[in-house]
Amino acid sequence: MRKLLSCEFNIDTACVELKFSDGALISIDCTAVEDEVAKNMYQRSELDYLIYNDPVGYADLILNGDPEEYLKNVTDYTPLDQL
Repeated sequence: MRKLLSCEFNIDTACVELKFSDGALISIDCTAVEDEVAKNMYQRSELDYLIYNDPVGYADLILNGDPEEYLKNVTDYTPLDQL
């Protein structure tokens, strides 16, 4: 079983990078993820918060979770034309 050695956001590449004990490296392109799953600025903001404050949680959400369902549950957004 491989062990996670480090997980951090690389601002130069805009990727969350995970390094494992067996030498494996996973790089998550955060811009591509936001473009794919975030539907508004509030959802993008939530992803940005995770990237900077909990990169391990962000990586777990993207690799093992359902980011669209997560964003739907944690962000409250009502378009102005529906008020």
